[in-house]
Amino acid sequence: MNKHLFYSLAVLIVCCTQMVKGQDTLRLEDAITIALKNNYDIRLVNNDITIAKNNVNVGNAGMLPTLGGTFSDGGSRQDTRQTRSTGAQVEANGVRNTNMSYGAALDWTIFDGLQMFTNYDRLKELQKQGEAAAKSTILTTVSNVVSAYYAIVRQQKLVRATDSAMVVSRLRVVIANNKLQIGRGSKLDVVTARVDFNTDTTTYLQQKNILNTSRITLNQLMARDLNIVFAADENVKIENDLKLAELEAQTMQLNPDLQYAIISKRLADLNLKAVKGQRYPVVALNGGYQYSRSNSPTGFTTTQRANGLTYGLTANLNVFNGFLQRQNERNAKVEINSSAVTLDKTKQDVTALLISTYHNYLTNLDLLKVETGNVDLARENLEITFEKYRLGSISPLELREAQRNSINAIIRFLDAEYQAKLTEINLKEVSGTLKVQ
Repeated sequence: MNKHLFYSLAVLIVCCTQMVKGQDTLRLEDAITIALKNNYDIRLVNNDITIAKNNVNVGNAGMLPTLGGTFSDGGSRQDTRQTRSTGAQVEANGVRNTNMSYGAALDWTIFDGLQMFTNYDRLKELQKQGEAAAKSTILTTVSNVVSAYYAIVRQQKLVRATDSAMVVSRLRVVIANNKLQIGRGSKLDVVTARVDFNTDTTTYLQQKNILNTSRITLNQLMARDLNIVFAADENVKIENDLKLAELEAQTMQLNPDLQYAIISKRLADLNLKAVKGQRYPVVALNGGYQYSRSNSPTGFTTTQRANGLTYGLTANLNVFNGFLQRQNERNAKVEINSSAVTLDKTKQDVTALLISTYHNYLTNLDLLKVETGNVDLARENLEITFEKYRLGSISPLELREAQRNSINAIIRFLDAEYQAKLTEINLKEVSGTLKVQ
């Protein structure tokens, strides 16, 4: 390798390394932890889970009695004139009458066609359904975080690659100027070299801007300050031994969308059970205590007081409601059928997504193997071509072509590496096995 090129690339690597060290390195595990704690979607879905858990209690299902209390205290002030049966007249001004009462009443439904037990089961299923929805949100968020993280890794490497292209172009300008000064070159070669250097500089600045935008995207997913600058760990480990049969089995057990559809089917079954329970009578116990006292100085009874217990048993049976009971049961059965169709559709959709993603995964692994070799070949070709250019045995166009081949090989390699990792992440997301801790 040419000593000038080697020296310049060495300086570039040192500078880039120092630049990365000058930034805080964010590990992928830390990014996931921050997102799980701060991400707005996850925080909202966690609140939904809390509400669903709070709703699972026997009181909300209607199994417990209700107890209420009443209190009343009032009075009046009146002027009265009364004529007795004896003919005597009685007048009273400012007569004050008072009334006071308080009591408690208890109602307890002891039988409602087992609807209360069905409601309790429904509340538990709703909690599970909420947890499945939460898992889907968490998996999607973590998948987005991991994808955004490796997009930054790819972009960091691409920025360095475009910076390397600038180094070669800068050396080319120097060599073209030197050849012009000693009479072995032309002004056209110098101008062409400067144009190519400016082109590479523009590409470098564009890639740096994409890197900054990628950092903002990840900061947004982590719900933290968007202006935090960090470096990503560039060590990319790709699992190349994932098996489709194992992924399919895991998907049937762990995929949150599929679990949601399964629970929806169970909820439809419970709804039919609750509707059928409306055929039976509703039996309730009731009881209470009441105390009352009244004072009326001008009445036949000046003072009255009463207190005591009340109790009873009531039964209510819907004998006929215009065939609504039969209609409701038929509709509930249709809902069961719809939920079963939705479940079958979800299974097919999830399986199709898994299989197509797996084929993409295998293709990306093959592409990664090919492009890994191409990067080494293109780099070696650039080194040889640059040395020949320095010695004057090839034209600037041939060197530029070698530069393009080298940077394109690096871009294809980074794309293949990123896509391979991305499809691996997608497979784990679909199968429900993506690590979220």
